[in-house]
Amino acid sequence: MDFKDLQISSEVKKGLADRGFKDMFPIQEQSIPQMLEGKNIIGQAKTGTGKTASFGVPMIERIDWEDNRVQGLVIAPTRELAVQIAEDILSYGKYTDLRVLMVYGGVSIERQINELRRGVHIVVGTPGRVIDHMRRGTFKTKGIKSLALDEADRMLDMGFIDDIEYILRSTPKDKQISLWSATIDENTRKLSRKYIDNPVYVLASEDEITHEAIDQKYMTVAEYEKFDTLQRLIDYLKIDRAILFCRRRITVDRLTSQLKRAGYDAEAIHGQLSQSRRESVLKQFRSGNINLMVATEVAARGLDINEVPHIVNYDVPDDPFMYFHRIGRTARAGKKGTAITFVTPEQGDELARIAALTGTAIKKMTLPPAFLF
Repeated sequence: MDFKDLQISSEVKKGLADRGFKDMFPIQEQSIPQMLEGKNIIGQAKTGTGKTASFGVPMIERIDWEDNRVQGLVIAPTRELAVQIAEDILSYGKYTDLRVLMVYGGVSIERQINELRRGVHIVVGTPGRVIDHMRRGTFKTKGIKSLALDEADRMLDMGFIDDIEYILRSTPKDKQISLWSATIDENTRKLSRKYIDNPVYVLASEDEITHEAIDQKYMTVAEYEKFDTLQRLIDYLKIDRAILFCRRRITVDRLTSQLKRAGYDAEAIHGQLSQSRRESVLKQFRSGNINLMVATEVAARGLDINEVPHIVNYDVPDDPFMYFHRIGRTARAGKKGTAITFVTPEQGDELARIAALTGTAIKKMTLPPAFLF
């Protein structure tokens, strides 16, 4: 199904066309027409399957442009994800009068208060700061028609259940709700049963929620040879855009410095950086001003960045399940990607555990001898 066939405004169709949206992904085809009819949705879909448009487009379509109140609310687990969602929704509505406000901690609350006073249509935020505004009285919820909970499983894992329930109770009962989760476990089902009336269940197709689109490889590399091997790998594959993952913040900082000294455009991102610095690095990487982003696995969660053809696991992750979060930064929204993991000779068992979990082959890779470069 094509986006132009949807019963939506010509302005939103134009915004989607500017983003290169033509054929809908399965999750969008299943959910958007249902939401345009006013139905509640529970969607099982990972980031990168097109779910932001699944709830963002219907949310824009429900806006009364004569009403200055907040009419749409999106709750996300992290600041980075909230920023990405807000930017995406703004792009869909770029030819409308849409006003979107990002609301999260770590930045001045006064600016957010001033924006709310001036009037916004959609708020995208993290649970804590949204509740802060509610309790201050700076965020009035009576006008909300649509509410989306993105990555609900992660928010529940992070202990936000009480905050989410407070938000759901504090918003109009007749609002449209969509809940999006990579997994629908007992916790998300319990929340759904309590707050979501007659939901329609939609599911991303199997190939969208596995890693079959990712070419997974590994290289056996001694610890002291990692940096030289990385340089050869970048040059041999002509890698001009990649995220490099390390286990430790100190390794991220050291590797970033080494790359810069060697002439590569690289920047670090990890939890010890200020929020403004992390946002700056993400913005530079998204815009192509830097080619290599060196990150801890904490930063892997919540990063929503398209067009990342290569992931390099400079270190094997501590937790085999974190491997999925790392390599899931590539092959997004229908694209192909390559993930390469450096494994020291002592880490064979760790690689075997990861391979057993993936269900797909992780192929051994070797580079030509150095003298051929």
